[in-house]
Amino acid sequence: MIKHLFLFTLLCLAIAGGALFYFSRGDTAQLTVEQLSGREPMITVPRSEFIPTANVAKAVGWVDGEKPVAAAGLEVARFADGLAHPRSMIRLPNGDILVAETNSPPRKVGGVTGVVMGWLMGAAGADTPSANRIILLRDTNGDGKADARHVLLKGLNSPYGMALVGDTLYVANTDALMAFPYKEGETQITAKGRKILNLPKQEPNFHWTRNLVASADGSRLYVAIGSASNIGEYGLDKEENRAAILEVNPQTGNYRVFASGLRNPVGMAWEPHSGELWTVVNERDMLGSDLVPDYLTRVEFAGFYGWPWNYWGGYEDKRVEPGRPDLREYTHRPDFGLGSHTAPLGLSFANGANLGDSFSNGAFVSLHGSWNRKPLAGYKVVFVKFDDKGKPQGLPIDVLTGFLMNDKNEARGRPVDVLVAKDGALLVSDDVGGIIWRVSSSKAKP
Repeated sequence: MIKHLFLFTLLCLAIAGGALFYFSRGDTAQLTVEQLSGREPMITVPRSEFIPTANVAKAVGWVDGEKPVAAAGLEVARFADGLAHPRSMIRLPNGDILVAETNSPPRKVGGVTGVVMGWLMGAAGADTPSANRIILLRDTNGDGKADARHVLLKGLNSPYGMALVGDTLYVANTDALMAFPYKEGETQITAKGRKILNLPKQEPNFHWTRNLVASADGSRLYVAIGSASNIGEYGLDKEENRAAILEVNPQTGNYRVFASGLRNPVGMAWEPHSGELWTVVNERDMLGSDLVPDYLTRVEFAGFYGWPWNYWGGYEDKRVEPGRPDLREYTHRPDFGLGSHTAPLGLSFANGANLGDSFSNGAFVSLHGSWNRKPLAGYKVVFVKFDDKGKPQGLPIDVLTGFLMNDKNEARGRPVDVLVAKDGALLVSDDVGGIIWRVSSSKAKP
């Protein structure tokens, strides 16, 4: 009996050692981020991974005096700091900025997956409890810094998306779309709020964010909901109304699936010239460091974008069973690649921005950064230029870098959301740093 126990212990140690060796080795990219970006990124042969590559930049935060690096002609400073995991932002008509201080809800993930997830989140600075509140930031004297801070809403459940329509503030918790009365200039909402719609929260709820935008006339709300899994491995019954953008009538709570097959759509914004909805999407894992490119795309009504059966307009993911080759011809190809495993979260078009001609027509995208690619990718804010026909062109242009210290495999911060302020500056939330950065033209003064 003792001998068998000893052999079993040795076997477990060998398996654990093998797993640690794999984590330290993983899959190394053979292509650059640039080759995986643009309108025609390179799509390579999959390199399936039994255990995902784990290459996490340790979150270390910023010390006094440190800041990201802005592109030529731009400068960056702190708009607000000392925040608790700031994520999404919206701008109110009077110029106030609302920030969701939020993080993922507790998850019930056991076994090896749970242990690995806990380690990854801890190393990346993503294991802090959610503050579950919305903060109002106000620059009262116009100097480019928020000198007033108020808790507008509290007691929420992993809130993310926010949208103001008239005198109603809509908030998307991870499990419900809520409506709260709002009066311009107020700094606290004490009303309980009205539930409009329950939102999918099927376990393990890996993609917990629920971003939100309103139509121009406010008659419809659009809610971005990521998949519960990587490729439906827990069963597609757990994916109902997920990997999709829902269109909701806020008065009745009636909804329909506006677009589907979007593994994890997060940032959404209206392209100012065409009025079309665009989103950024985090694609699937465990096909190697070169697959699959995350992307920026126009969202068509009733459009299907492939998940989980195929990717990038029709490449089949052979891991998904049963297969659906019949769906390939109906799969929309994304408009623009952002590199594999860059984790785009924030999206804001440049209308109203005052950052110079180089950043006047296109989209700002925040790349939160990879945890499963070698070498690391993302950890910056980029700009995607659009032509006069409303189509993205060229390659992403760096706007804000310096979050990542690649030589040390450490991250001072991780950009989450991007927002054009009333004065034309670009605000960038940094959840690891607990900071809202303000990017402005070197020629413009607040």
